[in-house]
Amino acid sequence: MAGEKEITSVLNERRLFKPKKEFSKQAHLSSFEAYQRLYRKAEKDPEAFWAGLAKELAWFKPWKKVLEWKAPFAKWFLGGKINIAYNCLDRHLEGWRKNKAAIIWEGEPGDSRVLTYQDLHREVCKFANVLKAQGIVKGDRVAIYMPMIPELAIAMLACARIGATHSIIFGGFSSTALRDRINDAEARLVVTADGGYRKGEVVTLKEKVDEALKETPTVQKTITVRRTNTPVQMQPDRDLWWHDLMKSASDQCSAEALDSEHPLFILYTSGTTGKPKGVVHTTAGYLLGTTVTARWIFDLKETDTYWCTADIGWVTGHSYVIYGILSNGVTTVMYEGAPTYPQPDRLWEIIDKYKVNILYTAPTAIRALIKMGEEWPKRHDLSSLRLLGTVGEPINPEAWMWYHQVIGKGRCPIVDTWWQTETGGIMITPLPGAIPTKPGSATLPFPGIAADVVNREGKSVPANVGGYLVIRRPWPSMLRTVWKDPERYKKQYWSDIPGMYFTGDGARRDKDGYFWVMGRVDDVINVAGHRLGTMEIESALVSHVAVAEAAVVGRPDELKGTAISAFVTLEIGNTPSDQLKADLRAHVVKEIGAIARPDDIRFTENLPKTRSGKIMRRLLRDIAAGRETLGDTTTLEDYTVLAKLRQEEE
Repeated sequence: MAGEKEITSVLNERRLFKPKKEFSKQAHLSSFEAYQRLYRKAEKDPEAFWAGLAKELAWFKPWKKVLEWKAPFAKWFLGGKINIAYNCLDRHLEGWRKNKAAIIWEGEPGDSRVLTYQDLHREVCKFANVLKAQGIVKGDRVAIYMPMIPELAIAMLACARIGATHSIIFGGFSSTALRDRINDAEARLVVTADGGYRKGEVVTLKEKVDEALKETPTVQKTITVRRTNTPVQMQPDRDLWWHDLMKSASDQCSAEALDSEHPLFILYTSGTTGKPKGVVHTTAGYLLGTTVTARWIFDLKETDTYWCTADIGWVTGHSYVIYGILSNGVTTVMYEGAPTYPQPDRLWEIIDKYKVNILYTAPTAIRALIKMGEEWPKRHDLSSLRLLGTVGEPINPEAWMWYHQVIGKGRCPIVDTWWQTETGGIMITPLPGAIPTKPGSATLPFPGIAADVVNREGKSVPANVGGYLVIRRPWPSMLRTVWKDPERYKKQYWSDIPGMYFTGDGARRDKDGYFWVMGRVDDVINVAGHRLGTMEIESALVSHVAVAEAAVVGRPDELKGTAISAFVTLEIGNTPSDQLKADLRAHVVKEIGAIARPDDIRFTENLPKTRSGKIMRRLLRDIAAGRETLGDTTTLEDYTVLAKLRQEEE
């Protein structure tokens, strides 16, 4: 949890911003009373609430039962048949939306494409037929490892159309991480690209796929998009080109009528054990959750141009770049590269160019843009913006105020959204026309979400007392299990505080009932809005020949939210040096990816451990953050270790 000082300062936040009257007038929910009424209605009969909203989706066959809850396993809309690609595409083709932009895409070098709903539908049908021709059938897993290009959206929607379960792996992950995820999902086919662009450099992808595929027995074929014209090795009978296959593919492919609970995707997220954890989301509940949250929280309107800057490799990209936006028939912007390349105003230039109305980005990006200075956004006309959102980690009040004043000019509501890969959709958030906002607070739960802050016994704690953030009731877009590991699902999410979904986050509620999320309480760290398991990074460090033992913790960082601090003990015969630090950083990048590169590495003779041999990461977190060591140290085996670490720090 965050330090006491930080918690207190955030909780002393007194500023309150009421929704502007002109915004509320046109909003989906236009007053605090309307929110309260809706929340109470959902609380009284959650099944009726969700069923009423589910009727707005396009079903092939209606459900017979709203919810079957055999704790902790939920099944929603049993007996129903549905398809998410049909809901995102086909149902918009009956009217004028068929000629509306579905995706506005811009590549980092400045190239661009616009795909209307009709165009996107045609491309998705063609690629669905390509997958079928390669022997992919309902229930097969397809791994997708691509840059942010339209073909990524086409591939995921094509999988959904035929009932193949997609597993998208963020393009920044290494070949080792890619191999582990492909093997866990037992993917039969991999869709990739020769490479992508990032900060003016070509990031190779097919090369990493080739490396990963040396140890992936289930993969039979790969399909590669030509993006950067980087020379690649193509293995006969295994590797195929996207453009060759698409040339001859038919554009007629009916959407498969799938069970409500058909697995839509597996998304790997970091766990505390080091083994990647495949979060499973299913079709109907996930579609409902993302559609309704997107519509109400971003106050989506027919004419909006919406831009979420997340990579589709993360859950935010799944839910709020593609599925939840296209299901509402809105125009979504996709951008391939870095938001500050080639100039610090690239983000503002894109907003100006496409007249973006809604911007959804991470506090990390906001902090990076603040550092660049106000002159960059001032060069552009940002008057098209009407709503701003943040995601990925709690936002500090200073960054919130800058976003509000400099970018939103005081007129755009800010929705600070709390949710997780596991929740599928946003859980705690302001509704922009109804809920007054406080800088740094995610405010109140979305209707139908029974969020609470409790102690270890599961009892609600009083106002301004820290506790564990939990969800007391099932909701449609929740994860259904951990892929091939239901025991891990039970243990990780439902055993800490029995009968409740344990988020792993610490939180407090103020006197108005507003939630202030304080960050992780386990050994998962949140770097720039991306969750990384400390065990995964520790394992990578220890796999280096010079390293005997490693402990990784997060420390507060002004720019990234959390920086990665590694404490390393060396094998006998190795000497600490700057060169060795550089080698270890490079080794972690090779094993996991650049996102896991340690910000600081400290060599130490020993690590602080309990008498049972557990590393006391809490103490290391204090040292990394330069804080006084607080709390119980009675289980510490050797007090001299702590003293030496402190001396080295000074």
